[in-house]
Amino acid sequence: MLIAGTSVVFVIGAYFLQRHLEYVKMHTIPPGLQAFDVNGPIPTCGRWKDTMPKTRDPAAYRLYINARKLWRSKIAWQLTRQEFTSIFHDVQAAATQGDWGARALLAHFYRSGLGPLESNHVLDIDPDKSIEIVRMAVKAGQAWGHYDLGVAHEHGYGGAVQDQQIAWAYYLKAAELGSPEAQMALASAYVKAKRWDAEEAMLMCAYKQGHGPAAYDLGVTAKYNKDFGKALKYYEAGARFGSKFSAVVLRQLFDIEEWTSRDKQEQAALKELKILPDADRKSRYDQIADALELNPDLKLTRLDQVLPLPPAELPAWNGIQDAIEPEPDSPPTY
Repeated sequence: MLIAGTSVVFVIGAYFLQRHLEYVKMHTIPPGLQAFDVNGPIPTCGRWKDTMPKTRDPAAYRLYINARKLWRSKIAWQLTRQEFTSIFHDVQAAATQGDWGARALLAHFYRSGLGPLESNHVLDIDPDKSIEIVRMAVKAGQAWGHYDLGVAHEHGYGGAVQDQQIAWAYYLKAAELGSPEAQMALASAYVKAKRWDAEEAMLMCAYKQGHGPAAYDLGVTAKYNKDFGKALKYYEAGARFGSKFSAVVLRQLFDIEEWTSRDKQEQAALKELKILPDADRKSRYDQIADALELNPDLKLTRLDQVLPLPPAELPAWNGIQDAIEPEPDSPPTY
């Protein structure tokens, strides 16, 4: 009986040891990553485009970009089942042909599904397929893949174990590789730690890559510090980069009702910058904010030409298309 009892104890002990080792393995930071220390040195930041292939197949790119345009052309519930089916088919085809933009969008579709209504639903959520694509991007050394896998570990889906330390290790690596979203995540962590210099450094990393939310946050900080000139510069850049909130702030600057509600000090500072109520500018920023609400992918590279800040005169306005970046004639890049 003693021998039998000892055998049972041994088996149970071996079982729990194996489970413990499996747990430790699952919760160990993968090779090539390191833990994020909010009090540690500020990480260097790369450019996400540098982690992507240098060339793209024009046919696959065009298939992807046209599908994305259709996807962004309406609110999700306004798209028909036929449109969603076409979008999914073309993005999937472009991804199969090797376009990484299409693969990233396909991963998003699997993570979120396609078609919010019974009448237009074409794709169920499939986190496993989403993370399968994301892991391919990580293996290829791409910034967006590291960020998305960090999100998966933070929330625990698609086979990624829920582990905050692993998630932030991926965010750190993604920020170093140039993911603007990861750089923004680190900036938020630095805010909580009251490391304002580190927060600004990460925001600037994202801003210099044309990231609209970073420009908006920098504008908010500048306004808080009463540097209205710098705030205006950041908000204008934010709108150009595709930030709806930046466009909304600029609209408010030229709104007569908003203007009268501002304190005298702010009014005086804006007057020095020649910022006064202006119905035409307000209307144009209204249109821009509405367009960016629907399609945050828009890059308004011609914004300063069609909607310059005062004291410049306003040119003729034919609508939002005047400000949108024209289609390039050269081979597609990221």
